[in-house]
Amino acid sequence: MGHRVLITGAAGIVGTMMRPRLRGADRVLRLLDVAPLRADDGEEVITGSVTDPEVMARACDGVDAVIHLGGLSRENTWADTVEININGTHTVLEAARAAGIGRVVLASSNHAVGFRRVDEAGEHGIPAGASPRPDTYYGVSKVAIEALGSLYHSRFGMDVIVIRIGSCFETPRPLGRRGLITWLSPDDAARLFEACLAHPSPGYRIVWGVSDNTRRIYSLAEARALGYEPRDNAEVYAEELERLPAPTAVEAEHVGGGFCTAPLGQHNAL
Repeated sequence: MGHRVLITGAAGIVGTMMRPRLRGADRVLRLLDVAPLRADDGEEVITGSVTDPEVMARACDGVDAVIHLGGLSRENTWADTVEININGTHTVLEAARAAGIGRVVLASSNHAVGFRRVDEAGEHGIPAGASPRPDTYYGVSKVAIEALGSLYHSRFGMDVIVIRIGSCFETPRPLGRRGLITWLSPDDAARLFEACLAHPSPGYRIVWGVSDNTRRIYSLAEARALGYEPRDNAEVYAEELERLPAPTAVEAEHVGGGFCTAPLGQHNAL
């Protein structure tokens, strides 16, 4: 039935947007989420959690590559963040290893380095592999996810690509002024995932997941080395977005924006 790609968290924002963009005549998408989903042509559905080893073993059977989007996408309690994001990612990677899957794409976040200052960008932008400076428990979980990916590459030879996503939403434009810097358009997100799936031998890499925004502070060199060619730019929405409230000084000075001032451990703080 062609190349089979497992997408965890397929009912989430990014997963929902990627389904129609990543489907193809020579590809089957296997969709996993705790929320019920209906399979369209070229899709298979498994309902269950990334924290369940039996579910993940079944989801990984016969799969060629994994795009791991499942988990909490905002700040939450420490216990839930550890269980779902960190333990869940370990369960996914272990199931992929046991199934002989050679490639996993992990969704990380700019919040893994959220307390880095914007003025660190320099001429070429903040490198994709900049060392961690998490801004929340959520950010800490993304640092742990990146480390797990590195471990599974080094120990087992798995190709693992970590995408530090800026901001990617179902709306056709960025949601706020910060999006002029961080925006990853849905179409560019699909282009980046395709590049991650297609590169012949990536090894372990960290790349930024952003569009080619005029005001971006992130290096795109690492993603372009995989074959990613972004086509969108948040600047086309600048006039509209600049009418929105300006960020505070702390938010404007740091990569993580408002996450840097949000209370730790509070569900849906942002």
